[in-house]
Amino acid sequence: MPYNELRKDYLLNRWVVIATERARRPTDFAKPKTNQAKAASCPLCPGNEDITPPAVLVYLPAEQGVNKEKEEGNFRYRNWLIRTIPNMYPAFSPPKITSDAQHILQGDNFGYAIGHHEVLVETPIHSDQPPDTPLPQLVKVVNAYKDRLSEISAEPYVQYVQIFRNHGLDAGASLSHPHSQIIATPFIPTIPKEEMTASKTYIDEHGTCIFCDLINQERQTQRHILDDGYFEVFAPYASVNPMEFWIVPKRHATNIRDLSPEETEAFARTLQITLKALKILVNDPPYNLGIHQAINQNSQDDYHWHVEVYPHLAIWAGFEKSTGMFINTVTPEIAAQELKKSIQA
Repeated sequence: MPYNELRKDYLLNRWVVIATERARRPTDFAKPKTNQAKAASCPLCPGNEDITPPAVLVYLPAEQGVNKEKEEGNFRYRNWLIRTIPNMYPAFSPPKITSDAQHILQGDNFGYAIGHHEVLVETPIHSDQPPDTPLPQLVKVVNAYKDRLSEISAEPYVQYVQIFRNHGLDAGASLSHPHSQIIATPFIPTIPKEEMTASKTYIDEHGTCIFCDLINQERQTQRHILDDGYFEVFAPYASVNPMEFWIVPKRHATNIRDLSPEETEAFARTLQITLKALKILVNDPPYNLGIHQAINQNSQDDYHWHVEVYPHLAIWAGFEKSTGMFINTVTPEIAAQELKKSIQA
């Protein structure tokens, strides 16, 4: 009987069992779609702006491009293209007074949850998820990411900004209206910090960026999915999640702030193509999407931003939660092969 494979993450000290002995096809995970929340009860839909906090960023239609505005008090814009609002139940909140920001950490184990937690409403149309929304609208979403990152990261108490997307109830999305979330923290969380440390160590040892090397290496493997000239998409060697894939920019950059207009459009297009392939292949599964990036200038040469997409197709049980080691029943090679077929179909 052949063995399952034991694989180690590129960066993290994390091991994954690739269960070739009980490997499954991606279509094995396809489930009937569940009912979505109705637009009439959705606080993110047009007409319900009054029940949300005032937006910190609103994109409004203009003759050329968009106008960028903010809301104050009880005033709300109605003809918006994108709205970014404070989360009504934030995990992190801006300091109420200046002195709060100076006392983030109190001792070794206690600190105030100072930061930001925002909801970026991606479209006025309740049913337009990224695979189906017009590309120009998705470009606006990426530009709004950049705008909020630029403003939030300038705050002296912010050390990390996580932009992420939860799709589907099983992935943690309590609202079905297309939206992303932005959380800024007063420290660098564990996984990105470990990635940054490992990236610096790799550069010190090899003289090159590990992600730049991965782009060149993975495009020659069976894990390669897509190369659009600006971004490389592949299933990572030690995928934790069935059907997991990464989107890595070819140009070395620490974060998304300085994406050119051409790169911004290419990023939006790559997101749309890959998420549509996932939707077709596994019947619109729940997933989590996270942009891994650094905002510290000291990481300018060491880190390389990228996107990780984690389809929510497996349930972690006692072994995974107790050990931090995961068992993946879809090999990355099969995941890449099937996603590529879905893109080309």
